Amino acid sequence: MHEENKAVANGCSKIRRGAQNGAALLALMEKTGYSMVQQNGQRKFGGPPPGWEGPPPPRGCEVFVGKIPRDMYEDELVPVFERAGKIYELRLMMEFSGENRGYAFVMYTTKEEAQLAIKILNNYEIRPGKFIGVCVSLDNCRLFIGAIPKDKKKEEILNEMKKVTEGVVDVIVYPNATDKTKNRGFAFVEYESHRAAAMARRRLIPGTFQPWGHTIQVDWADPEKVVDEETMQRVKVLYVRNLMISTTEDKIKAEFNKFKPGVVERVKKLRDYAFVHFFHREDAVAAMSVMNGKCIDGASIEVTLAKPVNKESSWKQHFNGQISPSSENLLGFPNKEDYSKTLGKPASLSVRLNGQHSPAPPEVERSTYPIFPGIKLTPISMYSLKLSHFSSAVMHLDYFCHKNSWAPPEYCLYSTTSQDGKVLLVYKVLISSIADDSQSYFMPEKLCTTVEDAKELAAQFTLLHL
Repeated sequence: MHEENKAVANGCSKIRRGAQNGAALLALMEKTGYSMVQQNGQRKFGGPPPGWEGPPPPRGCEVFVGKIPRDMYEDELVPVFERAGKIYELRLMMEFSGENRGYAFVMYTTKEEAQLAIKILNNYEIRPGKFIGVCVSLDNCRLFIGAIPKDKKKEEILNEMKKVTEGVVDVIVYPNATDKTKNRGFAFVEYESHRAAAMARRRLIPGTFQPWGHTIQVDWADPEKVVDEETMQRVKVLYVRNLMISTTEDKIKAEFNKFKPGVVERVKKLRDYAFVHFFHREDAVAAMSVMNGKCIDGASIEVTLAKPVNKESSWKQHFNGQISPSSENLLGFPNKEDYSKTLGKPASLSVRLNGQHSPAPPEVERSTYPIFPGIKLTPISMYSLKLSHFSSAVMHLDYFCHKNSWAPPEYCLYSTTSQDGKVLLVYKVLISSIADDSQSYFMPEKLCTTVEDAKELAAQFTLLHL
């Protein structure tokens, strides 16, 4: 009888809370003039707002909001997010129970308002002890297509994609690092909309479509990293792609100094791409327009402004795990001194690995749960899991090699001793399956004090270059 009374009381309490919430939402709609409709598991506030004329705001105006308390609704969220600017639309994801699902999407009328929301509301304490996360949200219109024959040209790939999918805008193909007449075995296909890309992804599921007699791999590509205009206006570093492996840093520096001697501060080359640092931004912008498309050692180069990397962000990407080759700071060391300096003088070698110095991605849960008596455990292969189940670069690299039908990575440990007698370690990673195709071993230029950090750093470095 006591349990029945308790259940009835809880039910009444939920009804009262629901009624109070309903009244608060009605009051919000009356005050703002915005409409509200619930469909397909989400509740949409606005979209468009009252008096709006013209098309919806462009890409880059929407932010993703995570870690929202499950009993918090639009009457509390809207006033918070209005601090950054005019809300075009707020979409709160809902459960059947009436609670929210812990996340929402807020679209502003301008990109500047969205960037301001990220700046002032990320890690905002929305309730005592409850901090929300806010980051940019982009509709992905690009697919990653892997296992493409390396002798296929851009036009051939473009025509093949247009045969079987609709809305193809462009195909991005990168030349092989060692043989510029071949591609790298993958391409990015750009579609006119997220819906078109989603329909194409469904159409291109491996096994249902085999261009040139090959089974291809299809996944979402990483969205291009968005950097606010204010930050980009300060950039004085150029990102140079499609270099020959044999091209040296001195050669690159000399070529970029030709249009105006002495403007290049330094060059950092990594495999077939490089970062060219200038003393002044105006010289970097001028060099970009002059050097883009020029030939260095027989290779036609692509030159763009380098996008700054958030040093507090994780090395991992949150979509399909592909690593952007422009991520200069992927390894996350607190300094960029040459490793030879660390041999003479003790330096901080702490690596920002997996949440020790930076927050883990919000969707990755690092928790333990009890195994209750009678619980059913099912054998499973790690390769059947999603990338969100992996928290280390070592596991990610193993998964990446398996996905590309390569041999598992081999780790060879090396050591040296600093002047103060400290043993410093580094791993060389060997992937034998790609020995005939491109560089088969990878070794970072940094030393670590522990075996675990050295192995994790080597795996990160290898992922970057692959």
